[in-house]
Amino acid sequence: MLRVLAVDDEKPLLEELLYLLRSDPRVRRAEGASDATEALRRVTRALESGPDGAEAIDVVFLDIHMAGLTGLDIARLLAGFARPPLIVFVTAHEGFAVQAFDLKAVDYVLKPVRPERLAEAVRRACEQLGRSEEGAAAAAAGLVTGDAFGAGGPAVPAPRRPLAEVTGADRGADQIAVELGGVTRFVAIADISYVEAQGDYARLHTDEGSHLVRIPVSTLEERWAARGFVRIHRRHLVALARIDELRLEAGTTSVRVGSAELQVSRRHARELRDLLMRQATG
Repeated sequence: MLRVLAVDDEKPLLEELLYLLRSDPRVRRAEGASDATEALRRVTRALESGPDGAEAIDVVFLDIHMAGLTGLDIARLLAGFARPPLIVFVTAHEGFAVQAFDLKAVDYVLKPVRPERLAEAVRRACEQLGRSEEGAAAAAAGLVTGDAFGAGGPAVPAPRRPLAEVTGADRGADQIAVELGGVTRFVAIADISYVEAQGDYARLHTDEGSHLVRIPVSTLEERWAARGFVRIHRRHLVALARIDELRLEAGTTSVRVGSAELQVSRRHARELRDLLMRQATG
C-alpha cells in the first residue's frame, strides 16, 4: 500500500485531494503540505525515520503553480534524494506536461480532479513501485548480475505497460483518445494533419487545433503507417494526403501542410518524393 504526500498551496483543493486519496484502498497513509518547504521537510523526515526507509513516502502528488518554488522545482529537488519518491503532478495547466514527463513523472492529472482519473494515477504509481521493488529483489537475490548494469543498461529490460493508455489509446480503429481540462474526448485520426514529437509525448495537429497525448511519435509511426502517415523528420510524422506542397530550395526539402511548413530530413526526402509521385500518378 502507498504512503503519499499531497502538496498544494490552496487549502480547499489540498483537502479535496487528500479526501480522494484516503478513500482509495491502495493508499495506506496520505499527508498534506501547503508549500515547498513543508513538503521537502516531510519527505526528509520520512526518509530519516529508519535505516530501511520503512516510513519513506512512496508518491508525492504535486501542484505546479504555487507561491515560491513551483511543483517542477520541488520535483527536481526530490530527484536528488537518495531514495526519491515517485511524482504525480496535479494541476489546472495542460502546458507543462512535456516538462513534467522529462522529470520522469508517473502521471499528469488535470484539475478539477475526477475520482476515476486520480484512481488511474494511483494504479500507475502502484505498478511502477511494484516494478522497482521486483527489480531490487531480483538484484538482491542474484537474479540480475552486475554485468547487466553496464553501460548498455539492463540485459533484460523491465516489462513496460502498453503505450496506448487512457490518454493516447485508440478507440476502435478510427479515433484516438485525448484529454483536455480533465475531459477525455476522441479525435478522428483522419482529421490529423501531422504529428509533432515532444519528448515522450506527441502533439496531434488538426485543422481545429492541437492535442498532446502520452505516446511517442515512433509508436504512432508504426501504428498509422497503413493510414498513409509517413515520417519526414525525427520530429514530424505527416499524413501524406494532407501535404499541399513539396518545396526544394537551396538543397533543402520542406512540405506545406495547411499553414504549417515542415522541414524534411535528407534521409527521408527521396522516399517522400517517391511516395508523392506514386500518389499523383495513382
